[in-house]
Amino acid sequence: MINKPDRNALRKKRQQRVRNRVKGSGQRPRLNVYRSLNNIYAQIINDERGETLVTASSLSPEIKGTVSGGNKEAAAAVGKLIAAKALEKGIKKVVFDRAGYVYHGRVKALADGAREGGLEF
Repeated sequence: MINKPDRNALRKKRQQRVRNRVKGSGQRPRLNVYRSLNNIYAQIINDERGETLVTASSLSPEIKGTVSGGNKEAAAAVGKLIAAKALEKGIKKVVFDRAGYVYHGRVKALADGAREGGLEF
């Protein structure tokens, strides 16, 4: 029997490589994405203070009834929602952290939705 590497373990290695270079600060916090099978989550994090400033997901009450949780439309809606919440808190510029996921599909849709909502990265 051949031991295959776990896909999530490989993603975690890619995530750590990227995280060594991408740091969120007070001026440019980090927009982190987590993609599960059925939902997508986004957080804006200040790494200097170690605190989460804004969160949004496809389970948020603003989105939950309108779109299905695990598709591109939901990801775009989460991107727009997190951008709106960030702008309310005065956050305009962020650093995008794709967390080891390929910049394609739902991750790209979330990023495009956040850009449409007014975030710069």
